[in-house]
Amino acid sequence: MTGGVEGVPPTQKSSPRSSTPSDLSAVARFHRRNKNPVVITGGAGFIGTNLADHLLLGGVPVLIYDNLSRKGSELNLEWLARKHGAMLRIESGDVRDARRLASSIRESSAVFHFAAQVAVTDSISDPRSDFEVNAGGTLNVLESIRALRTRPPLLFTSTNKVYGGLRGLKLLRTNDGYQPASSSYHDGVDETMPLDFSSPYGCSKGSADQYVLDYARTFTLPAAVFRMSCIYGPHQHGTEDQGWIAHFLLRAQAGDPISIYGDGWQVRDVLYVEDLVNAFVRALNAIPYIAGEAFNIGGGPANAMHLMGLLDQIHKLRGHACGVTFGEWRRGDQRFYVSNTEKFSKATGWSPRVSAREGVELLHDWFEQNREALGAKLPIRLRLEFQPPPPKFIPHHIPKTN
Repeated sequence: MTGGVEGVPPTQKSSPRSSTPSDLSAVARFHRRNKNPVVITGGAGFIGTNLADHLLLGGVPVLIYDNLSRKGSELNLEWLARKHGAMLRIESGDVRDARRLASSIRESSAVFHFAAQVAVTDSISDPRSDFEVNAGGTLNVLESIRALRTRPPLLFTSTNKVYGGLRGLKLLRTNDGYQPASSSYHDGVDETMPLDFSSPYGCSKGSADQYVLDYARTFTLPAAVFRMSCIYGPHQHGTEDQGWIAHFLLRAQAGDPISIYGDGWQVRDVLYVEDLVNAFVRALNAIPYIAGEAFNIGGGPANAMHLMGLLDQIHKLRGHACGVTFGEWRRGDQRFYVSNTEKFSKATGWSPRVSAREGVELLHDWFEQNREALGAKLPIRLRLEFQPPPPKFIPHHIPKTN
């Protein structure tokens, strides 16, 4: 399975911070120590495409291992291949194929494991497949690395869903959305929050998360875990199940109403993909010191927003209000989740640089720049999914907040 969701841009409007000298020098330092390719499972997805591009710009060869199950993955690979040529290698394979996976990992200098089944709703409709990809596929990655004499570092992307619905965390609905009643969570949720797998997806990703940490400790694998919040940016085609910022922007661009499940005041911290890629590179260089650890990764309190606030920003960007339909809360939805990233910041010096407001504007502009190509390349399946259901169209109006 591909990691993240598919993206199809032929051109890209970069943020003013893209590929800064400090970021690329960190990639170069890694490359001087390691000449073999970096393997990215699920590398044809949204996050993998952005990471691969960044590594390749720094001179690091990349091998993308992906089963290309998502429509649009091939277009990502075409874009990367046109830009980087022979520096990029592509292996079409599934993480459930242990032998083929091991062959690709055998000569790697590092492994980023993004391949996953990514939707809570799909995990509920087909929990066996969800488990086989997320838990079984991760075990195959770990065993492939454990079999090697020289073991490459592994970065695994887990999810905030391992904390479930944050049971016991009392929330208040305010003008800033749902907020913890206790000031103890003013800086967000840290890694001491008890794990609570409340959906098949949470179980499969949580199992994989724990396997990575155990292999790091039991077999001394140089591996670490990122428990990620909401990531967004170029090359992402969000759906109602995953990638909600991109999904909202695409719906608004098409002039279609946006479906919200719940009341719209649920809060998330959001992280622009460029900042996530920088975190990956820092983690790669710090792996001797962070192996065996899990880190909550997101935009933090400074980049937290509620869904209604995003609609307000889209309204201002586009000059007119979006239509909205409301549905029931979905199983596994969190009313509040904000990452406390202090542990990773102390370990590596990392912090987000792209604000939520700036990042949303960058992604909006990127979609506008690629409107024609996106419309032409959008898979028919996604076009159908994007059509609004029959319920009434509700013009969206944002109440003033303090």
